[in-house]
Amino acid sequence: MIILYGAGPGFGLPEISPYTMKTAVQLRMAKLDFVVLQAMPAQSPKGQLPFIDDDGELVADSTFIRLHLEWKYGFDLDTGLDARQRADAWAIERMVENHFGWTAAWPRYFMEDNFQRGPARFFDQLPEERRPGMLEAMRSRVATNFRAVGITRHEPDEIEWLGTRSLQSLSAILGEKPYLMGDEPSGVDAIAFAQLAGLLTPHFDSPLRRQAEGFLNLSAYTDRMMARFYPDFVWSRVGILEAA
Repeated sequence: MIILYGAGPGFGLPEISPYTMKTAVQLRMAKLDFVVLQAMPAQSPKGQLPFIDDDGELVADSTFIRLHLEWKYGFDLDTGLDARQRADAWAIERMVENHFGWTAAWPRYFMEDNFQRGPARFFDQLPEERRPGMLEAMRSRVATNFRAVGITRHEPDEIEWLGTRSLQSLSAILGEKPYLMGDEPSGVDAIAFAQLAGLLTPHFDSPLRRQAEGFLNLSAYTDRMMARFYPDFVWSRVGILEAA
């Protein structure tokens, strides 16, 4: 039995970490049996979530987890795609993970209301006297990472513009197709769906989420993926302001 370690459900999502959700969806695509357990990033071989325990073998990072699973179990998440389509899928995945994902995560950590509703709750189970230090340490690590990739070198409206460009690109690539590469989901759909769901969850409000809601094909795509891969999860995109 494969054990997938992630952050756990929360924020109106079946999994807080989009990269853990990516791996869970790919495991479901491959029809492999697995269970999901909560873990801290420090428990991972690479200091980040997700990681898996596959019969005693620990594999970290969602991309290398996919590689391990495809090699070991002999399936291909991009079955039916030709060489050009596989190249396009890889390019889309890099855009989503290495660029769009940072702009989508920015509102969670750098808009104070969202931070207090979300990441600040990570340490609720700790004794009260330990929480401020843990929160400060987390904020410092997050700030360093966002600065290193360049996102927080920009103004908030510039970050929104960058995220919107990725949304426009994803919307154009998807078009009227049910999935990014055609009639059936492939590996890239797992991360595109996970990042879009993380942005569209009503738990957080942000200008970029409002932009995302304007791309109707992306909203419908997110709903379609959620219904297919998390059929028992109650998913709603009713926003905070609309529900108030």
